[in-house]
Amino acid sequence: MTPYQFFATTPKNMESLLADELRGLGAEDVTETRAGANFTGTLAIAYKICLWSRIANRVLLVLDRFPAADPDALYRGVQTIPWETHFTPTETFAVELNTSQSQITHSHYGALKVKDAIVDQFRTRTGTRPWIDTEQPNIQINVYLRRDEATLCLDLSGESLHKRSYREAGVAAPLKENLAAAILLRAGWPEIAQDGGALVDPMCGSGTLPIEATLIAADIAPGLQRKHWGFLNWKKHDAKAWEALLDEAHTRKVEGLKKLPSIQGSDCNPSAVRAAQTNVEQAGLADFIQIDHLELEQCRAADPDHPGLVVINPPYGERLGADSNLADLYFRVGQLLKEHFLGWRASLITGNPELGKKLGLRATRKHSLYNGRIECKLLHFEIKPELFTSNQARPTPLPAEKLSEGARMFANRLKKNLKHLRRWAKREGIYCYRLYGADLPEYAIAVDLYQGEKCWVHVQEYEAPKNVDQQNARRRVREALSVILEVLELPEDQLFFKVRRQQKGTAQYEKLAANKHYYEVYEGDCRFWVNFEDYLDTGLFLDHRITRSKLAELAKGKHFLNLFAYTGTGSAYAAKGGAKSTLTVDMSNTYLQWARRNLILNGFDSDKHRTEQANCLEWLDQAAKQNNKYGLIFLDPPSFSSSKRMEGTFDVLRDHVSLIKKTVKLLEPDGVLIFSNNLRRFKMDREALPGLQIKDISRSTLPMDFERNPRIHNCWEIRWQND
Repeated sequence: MTPYQFFATTPKNMESLLADELRGLGAEDVTETRAGANFTGTLAIAYKICLWSRIANRVLLVLDRFPAADPDALYRGVQTIPWETHFTPTETFAVELNTSQSQITHSHYGALKVKDAIVDQFRTRTGTRPWIDTEQPNIQINVYLRRDEATLCLDLSGESLHKRSYREAGVAAPLKENLAAAILLRAGWPEIAQDGGALVDPMCGSGTLPIEATLIAADIAPGLQRKHWGFLNWKKHDAKAWEALLDEAHTRKVEGLKKLPSIQGSDCNPSAVRAAQTNVEQAGLADFIQIDHLELEQCRAADPDHPGLVVINPPYGERLGADSNLADLYFRVGQLLKEHFLGWRASLITGNPELGKKLGLRATRKHSLYNGRIECKLLHFEIKPELFTSNQARPTPLPAEKLSEGARMFANRLKKNLKHLRRWAKREGIYCYRLYGADLPEYAIAVDLYQGEKCWVHVQEYEAPKNVDQQNARRRVREALSVILEVLELPEDQLFFKVRRQQKGTAQYEKLAANKHYYEVYEGDCRFWVNFEDYLDTGLFLDHRITRSKLAELAKGKHFLNLFAYTGTGSAYAAKGGAKSTLTVDMSNTYLQWARRNLILNGFDSDKHRTEQANCLEWLDQAAKQNNKYGLIFLDPPSFSSSKRMEGTFDVLRDHVSLIKKTVKLLEPDGVLIFSNNLRRFKMDREALPGLQIKDISRSTLPMDFERNPRIHNCWEIRWQND
């Protein structure tokens, strides 16, 4: 028997998976092409692929290939096929044509020419014609035009094979079934399931991944529930071969469900959970898949004794930065995996690889896939401590008897600083200050004291360069922690430790953990909430202490605006200083909530002290149109931001002139702008800002505890020039 020629289509970047699958199902002469694969085989093999392919979109029987440089050539080529041998005029049909690099550029027009050729042939030979049904035709004709050559096909699938007939309820942007299968195959799920490993999907949406995982693990044909097929009304349909394949698939399903491992999905969205449960029932798998309504942090393995695969399709989003809820979500996913799925494997698909970095895990493998038109990265992880990228685990302090001579020198420096600064702090009424700032090169750490009802110490290690012996660097950190606890006479639970890497943009604001432990500390007449664990910085910039006091001095009787406000400490000071009103603007809802808590803590809970979530750059444009005016403005932008909530990027060195010009438009005639940033190489472009009095107050706003680091911030007082 002469084998038929076929072509199977699939989404881009899934071609190799499809080719392997086709070979496994008995196809011969398999060759990958763009978005598909060619193969040869019998009708029974083609039917088997229709029924069992988890990756293909369509299986097409190639009827002919011919040149089609113009519409007439296309018409003539289609008419060479004896269409009455494929279907009768009583059947409906539809034509789909795709064209690329051809003189026929309009696909709809090309499809009409193919339809006309078929209808005209039937009318000539039988005196009647078949009708078009674009919804669910009896026969589907597909034509591919590439470089003026037409490939004319009969679609055996009828409709895309990703439609398994179990999806009754959906959620926004559901994952296509064959993409879900590709994710699972790339993740190694067939082997994991065969070894008895469980599957957990903590963001299951409408349940596609758990359902596809069950179909794979239980050896269930993905097309077993479909009722409509493109070949059922085809005259050459081999019904006997098809029925044999169905009987075999039903038998395999019964046997496969007997050895199914634990499979569970959960979601925090009740609507998604209901949709998933409905789809699981429609798939006939309600007894085999557990779907629960859970917050992400509540997700646990139902069968922890059988580690397996955690598979996740989180939101991709287009917003990234310290303000991004998605960045926080990805961080929480990483925490969940590290805390509750040790020894498991995990695979996560994301359309924004930058978000993948928030997981705190090092990917062992990566694949590129397309979710619709979105190019995605499928990231694979082994949940092992040595693959964690989070650097916030505190080293264990060394016992006193193991301290080196260098540690003794560090202890002496710390005692000297403490004696000197403690007297100064008491005299000035200062409760939170820097005790040590990498004074000794061997001990490159910053030590900050925070006083509330208790004294807490916040230690940040400046990450050692690559050429420094990492083992020695780690030992010195352990020595330093031991000395700090000894000198300050503090218990270990009052010491917090972080590694401070070189930051880009708003990275200092990004979440490192999600413990949500806040501590009340004092500064002058104000009180603030700080967080020592969840972020690189605590929520209170100690080097801005004098700057905040200056805001209080200038604010009396004025309307105060705080832009890029972070946790709103400047607003609390302005309110304490007697401001008529304060407006706190930041892009991050997290930090605005923090700012509101700080205002309330200081007794300012009224309509006069408002917060507003907005992109500050866009907000400035809107405020100028509304002619809003303020007597005092505090402007403290990041050095750099690539947040997707902003168009392009923000660079304070490059963009400070336009930013200041926008901001001073909101100043009252005698108003004052305090402009600050912490870019060490920053240089104010005074010539580009005519009409303004610009006074550098960086030195006068530098607190004594930061005098060893005079470039830690830049600060200017800006006013309109008097005529």
